[in-house]
Amino acid sequence: MHFDARTQRALREAGLDADAIATASDRVAELVDEDADRLREFFEPTGPCYSDMEMAHSAAERQEHATADVELFTHGSDLRGYLSLDGWGVPIEGGRVLRATGGGDEGSGRGDETPVLVELSLGATVHDRVRFARDPDEL
Repeated sequence: MHFDARTQRALREAGLDADAIATASDRVAELVDEDADRLREFFEPTGPCYSDMEMAHSAAERQEHATADVELFTHGSDLRGYLSLDGWGVPIEGGRVLRATGGGDEGSGRGDETPVLVELSLGATVHDRVRFARDPDEL
């Protein structure tokens, strides 16, 4: 079960039985796996990507990263991993697709479209949500 005790209680109070709560929990895990696959797809191509990350050595609104690679794993509702950018890296503590080709977005159910704008929650040293795009105009 991927819901904490409070969430499970609220779902029961809303009228869901144990089977419905388990089904919803399984669906959450499936959606997290799908998001991880789409994020991997985004970072798979070689070539630069761009971000809105604040960097101490740059005053630019958009950063260009010559290289970007992501390693992700999921467990239930957790999506975690590691992002490598230009020879340095940072832990990932969550992520999602914000926009995909053809107008697909996070809530559209269009998981088969190519992600063009993603957001990662980055851990130690960054501690921020950062958007990434292959085209700087997408930011």
